[in-house]
Amino acid sequence: MVIVMAPEAGQQDIDAIVELVGTAGGNAFVSRGVSRTIIGLVGDIEQFSALNLRGMPGVADVMRVSTPYKLVSRDNHPDRSTVRVGGVPIGPDTVTLIAGPCAVETPQQTLEAAEMAKAAGATLLRGGAYKPRTSPYAFQGLGEAGLRILADVREATGLPVVTEVVDAHDVDLVASYADMLQVGTRNAQNFALLQAVGGAGKPVMLKRGMNATIEEWLMAAEYIAQRGNLDIVLCERGIRTFETATRNTLDVSAVPVAQRLSHLPVIIDPSHSGGRRDLVLPLTRAAIAVGADGVIVDVHPHPEQALCDGPQALVNGDLRELARIMRQFPPLLGRTVATANPAASGDLLMSN
Repeated sequence: MVIVMAPEAGQQDIDAIVELVGTAGGNAFVSRGVSRTIIGLVGDIEQFSALNLRGMPGVADVMRVSTPYKLVSRDNHPDRSTVRVGGVPIGPDTVTLIAGPCAVETPQQTLEAAEMAKAAGATLLRGGAYKPRTSPYAFQGLGEAGLRILADVREATGLPVVTEVVDAHDVDLVASYADMLQVGTRNAQNFALLQAVGGAGKPVMLKRGMNATIEEWLMAAEYIAQRGNLDIVLCERGIRTFETATRNTLDVSAVPVAQRLSHLPVIIDPSHSGGRRDLVLPLTRAAIAVGADGVIVDVHPHPEQALCDGPQALVNGDLRELARIMRQFPPLLGRTVATANPAASGDLLMSN
C-alpha cells in the first residue's frame, strides 16, 4: 500500500501516519521527491485498511499496488519524474548529455576531457575516482585524490559531477564531493550499498546489472527509494548475452519498458554497451530515437594512453558529430537539450 501526501502536508502529518502504521504492526518508509512525499507501507493490508488512512490530515491519496516495486512504480506516481543534478534536469522533456573520462587519471587529463565534453553540449561531468575492475591488476582509480580532482574541475568548468561509489563505507566521503552518486552494474544488487546511497541525500544513477531483468533493476531502485530518496535515474548500459561482437548487448527496448513501469528517468550508456568508439555515435542516435532521457559517454583527450576503456572513448572529431546529434535529434522528438539552471549555479557542492 502507498500513501501519497498532499503538497502542503507537514512533518507532523507524516509522523502521525508513521506512528499509526506502527501501531498496526506495519512499517512505513517515507520517500521525499521534488514535488510530493510518498509513504510506502509494508505489512498486513487488511490491518491498514481499517486505519482510515485516507481521512488522516495531509493525505492526498491511498492506493493498493500490485507491483513489488511500490515507490518507483507508475501505479502510485503516474506522471514521469524529472531529477535535477546541480540544476541540470534529467526527465521526459529534455535529453541530457553526460560526458567525461571513464577514469580520473590526472588533473590535466580530467580538465581537458571536461572541456571537450562541455564543447559537445554536456551539462554533467562523469568521471570515475573508484573503478571496480574485473582484474585485480587493472587500474582501480585514484580514490579521494580523484574526487578532489573532480571537484577542482567542476569549479573550473561549472559542470556538476557524477561519480561512482563502490563500497557502502565510502558513500559519505563520495557524497561530500559528488553532485550525483553512480551505482555501477557490478553493484546493481549490492543491497547494503543501495541502502547507503538511498540515505545519502544525493541523486543516484543506477546502472542495470549486466545479468539483471528489468524487474530486478527496478527492485534495486526500490531499495534506494525505500531509504527516502526518489531522485533516481535508471541507466541501461547493455546486458550480457551470447553475442561477442560488442562488449555488451544494448537493450534499447528496456527504455520504453522501464518508462512504462516506472516514473523514474531512463538514460543509456552507449560507451560501455558498444565498447568501441565507432559504435558510440550510432548507439547515441538509437538512444535518442527510442526516447531515452539522456546519454552518458566516455571522453578522453588521449585515448591511446587511457588507463581504462580507451578504445571506447570519444575524441575531438567524434565530439563534433556528437554535438550535431544533440542539436538536431532531440527537436525531432519534441524535446530540448538539457541546460543548467542558472539559479542553481551557486548551489554546486564544494569539496572538503
